[in-house]
Amino acid sequence: MHHFCYASQSTSDKSNLLDDLTDILAEARDFNYRHDITGALYFADGYFFQCLEGKLEHLNVLFEKLSKDPRHENIKRFEMRPLEQINFAGWSMKYISRRDEIRDFCTNMGFNDFTPHSFEQVHVDALLTQLQTQDQEETTEN
Repeated sequence: MHHFCYASQSTSDKSNLLDDLTDILAEARDFNYRHDITGALYFADGYFFQCLEGKLEHLNVLFEKLSKDPRHENIKRFEMRPLEQINFAGWSMKYISRRDEIRDFCTNMGFNDFTPHSFEQVHVDALLTQLQTQDQEETTEN
């Protein structure tokens, strides 16, 4: 098992954004379910940040597919890494909407806004920990 994260900018205008997000999540959940991929998607301020977990060959196919999707641009892929344990088990694609905690996290990391293109791998690792915390808190609340 491996995982990687990427950041990209939305190309959707405001009138189409909700429909595009809905379509992206539906397509991702279908593809990921069929290929045993788990992950989380965070969207804020016009940027996507996504973490994907699964078999290396499936992740490479998925990244190729993502690279051709016209709903986003300026894709920055972070490190592909071996994964000891699944972080987003049970989620073919967990959607995490804009959160004050993530905004505060960015501020604490020295960023004025959610600008994941500016992140280095250390910021990605810290954001993953933050997203996992969000996921665990939601799971215990339900």
